Formats: sequence, C-alpha cells, structure tokens
Amino acid sequence: MTVDADIAICGAGPAGMALAALLVKRGMRAERIALIDAKPLEQAQNDPRSLALSYGSRQILEQIGAWPIEATAIHDIHVSRKGQFGRSMITREEQDVPALGYVTRYGSVVQALGAVCDALGVRSLRPARVVRKDEDANQVALHLEGEAPQMLRAAIVVQAEGGLFGQQEEKAVARDYQQTALIAQVRTSAPVAHRAFERFTHEGPLALLPQDEEYSLVWCCRPDTAAELLELEDDAFLARLGDMFGHRVGRFTATGRRLAFPLGLNAGVTGSARTTAIGNAAQTLHPVAGQGLNLGLRDATVLARLLAQSATPDMLARYAELRAQDRSLTVRATDTMARIFANESPAQALLGLSLAAIDIIRPARSLLADLMMYGRR
Repeated sequence: MTVDADIAICGAGPAGMALAALLVKRGMRAERIALIDAKPLEQAQNDPRSLALSYGSRQILEQIGAWPIEATAIHDIHVSRKGQFGRSMITREEQDVPALGYVTRYGSVVQALGAVCDALGVRSLRPARVVRKDEDANQVALHLEGEAPQMLRAAIVVQAEGGLFGQQEEKAVARDYQQTALIAQVRTSAPVAHRAFERFTHEGPLALLPQDEEYSLVWCCRPDTAAELLELEDDAFLARLGDMFGHRVGRFTATGRRLAFPLGLNAGVTGSARTTAIGNAAQTLHPVAGQGLNLGLRDATVLARLLAQSATPDMLARYAELRAQDRSLTVRATDTMARIFANESPAQALLGLSLAAIDIIRPARSLLADLMMYGRR
C-alpha cells in the first residue's frame, strides 16, 4: 500500500503533534499531513512524566487550541547555590504575566494535542515505525512497519522523535556531562504554593517544581551518587534530599518511584534537502532551566509558518536560518551551566555573587526571565 502526503512527521509527541496542528491552523489540508509514531496514542496519554512549560509555550498551545490543560502554575522561581551567599527571585508580577510557567504531565499534553489533531482530521499512522528512508530530488519514501507494512511518499519529512541521550546518533555538538538525572514526585511538610526552586549544588542542579500537592523533583548528580540514591530506603533518601536542598519547604515527607537517566548534549544541524528535525531530535539538552520542550515548540511554530506557505527544500533552508540564533543561545546557556556543575569547577564560586547581582539588578532578572519564557526573539 502506498500513501502520499505533503508533510510526514516522524514522532507524535508534543512537538510533532503541535507542528501538525499548527500546519492545519495555517491553512494546510489536514489529509496531506501524516503523523507516524511507534506508540498507540492511549499509551502516550498514560505517561506520568512531568514537563515544564514556559509561558511562551502556553501561548503556542493556546494558538493550537490545546489549552487549558491540567497544570500547576509557577508564579515565582527561587534560584540559590548550596553553601554560598546569594540567591535570586523571579516573579510573575515583575514580568507582568499570569505565570512564569506551568508544570504538567506528558500524558496531559499529548492528550490535548491528540484531541486537536483528531478534530482537525490529521492522519495518524500508529503504531508504525520507519525502517527505511529513500530520498530523491522530488520526494522521500518512508518504509513503515506496523499492523501492515506500507510505504508513504512525502514532499518533506520532519523528524520529531529524539529519544534519550546515549540512544541517539551523535550530532555535531555532543557532550557527555557525566551526570545522571534522578526524578521523582516528593511531598514536603511546608510547600510554598506556585513556587519553583532551582538549587545549584557541587554535583549539578536540583529542581523542585510545584505540581498539585507535590513537587516534581529533578536531581542532577554524578552517576555513582545517583546509583546510591536509587538504592536507599525512602526515609534515608528523603533525609539526603533534605540535607542537599535545605528547609525552604519544610521537611521532605514522602517520595514516589525514583527513576534515573543519563544527561548529555547532542545538537547540530541535521537533515537533508527534504528532511529536517525539531525538538529533541534536533537538540537534546541538559534539563537545567527546563528548556527542552519549550525550544521544540518554538521550532514547530517557525517550521509550520514556513511549510504552510510551501513544502519545499527552500523553506527548510530558511527554517534553519531563522532558528539558528534561538537554538544556539539556548544550547550555549544550558551547556555552560551544565559544565560548571558537572564537577568541582572554580567558576562555581562566582555563582553566589552572580545570583546576588541578578537579584539586585532588575533588568538582569527581566532578561533571564524573558529568555526562559520566550527564547531568543
């Protein structure tokens, strides 16, 4: 069986489905778009992982029609460095926005986007997996495995499924931070409503993101430390977490299941005349500042605007040009922070002074907040 499409999107996660919906919103016929994913939508909707959405990402989801979703708003962000004087507080009031960001679940985002894509009539090929890709001057032929083998011919192919660091083909800029992210849902005795925390330690950043009555924890540390933390009994783990974070939210009283994954940078211009990549498939970042998904949604927004005009190689080249600054700045910023805290760097000693300066100088806070919410504009 052979199916034709103008745009084939490989990966029906948040970035891929956002791209499909934005294309239709900008006038492309829904039946000319194909979403391909190895997982059934129902499986993706049950994914409990937490995601951090910037205020700019909320605006993109509103444009698509995939907002509101179940999410906890972040009204302020407290940034500190363990063992040093100095901290910074970024607030929604100072930035004149309803929220700096939101914490939600992966399943909630894909459920909302999936409903929009279904309502718009976007073709969904799932479960299906691309096993071979043949490109010539006029099209790309995708050979798919699924319930039945088939081939899809498309004018443009967008890779939107990135996977985890360590499971990807290495790109132009690749770096193993020798860090592991340990994630879990935790409870505390004195939570601060709508406040997120970014706590820098000598092994890596530790983030607490408010979610419902709990916090979503992202604890970046050395692999041996992460392995040790995974093996601890809950009470011992909570005690270690309290020692590292401090008492700004009281005592840590409960933890859910703990998971861990390696951290690294894998970014660079990918694709060919008729293929490109967005989101995690284009740049896998360290989770510091939570920019991965937000950068991917900005990718989707720009690409949709161009491809809705013309699904051609010229538009893919233009897309690469327009996204270069935002991508480069975000990659450099997260990479710099990750490297400083990947080991006992002398640069860490300057962080306390830097945080104190940011807290005093309002334009510096506003610049940092603007980059986190909207990227490079």
